[in-house]
Amino acid sequence: MEHSSWHALIKQEVPERYFAKINQFMDYEYAHGVIYPPREKVFNAIQMTPLEEVRVVILGQDPYHGPNQAQGLSFSVPENIPAPPSLQNILKELSDDLGQRDHHDLTPWAQQGVLLLNACLTVPAGRANGHAGLIWEPFTDAIIKVVNQKETPVVFILWGGYARKKKALITNPIHHVIESAHPSPLSAYRGFFGSHPFSRANAYLTQDGLEAIDWLK
Repeated sequence: MEHSSWHALIKQEVPERYFAKINQFMDYEYAHGVIYPPREKVFNAIQMTPLEEVRVVILGQDPYHGPNQAQGLSFSVPENIPAPPSLQNILKELSDDLGQRDHHDLTPWAQQGVLLLNACLTVPAGRANGHAGLIWEPFTDAIIKVVNQKETPVVFILWGGYARKKKALITNPIHHVIESAHPSPLSAYRGFFGSHPFSRANAYLTQDGLEAIDWLK
């Protein structure tokens, strides 16, 4: 969590001793049940994508709650784990938008400045949203606020009603917001498919003089 480019700025946005409360929460939860992702990967999103490199934010709700799926990056799973339905739909939309990507671990996106952030950073095994509202939201909202303060434009991609509520935190007029339905099978045909978020994000980046994301990498 104490990544050099994030720690001090996040600390300014959360209540005093909040980091200690997070550690106490994790100490208890990981000692008393099966929690995903592995503890060493909880902060993967901000550890893998330094603040100064953030060009795009893709906001998810909480980690996948099945064995070996969650890796601390929203919507991503390791290459040796089958892609869950939402990720399958993301890759289908990417294929229709920019071309076929032949792998589903999204780590290369994070390494290019795509912050793959979940609003909740942990989940109990088999219980989607099991940690919602307990500890994480002030922390992850603080991350969004810190990105909002950047002086270079960022593209925020908000999929589904939960993510779109976070639009209120994006107040800096230099940033761009792309919204659509969630890639879940329940909603993908109601506005996610055909939304072309990847080419639209790159169009915003290039018009602002920033390097496009290689989404097929």
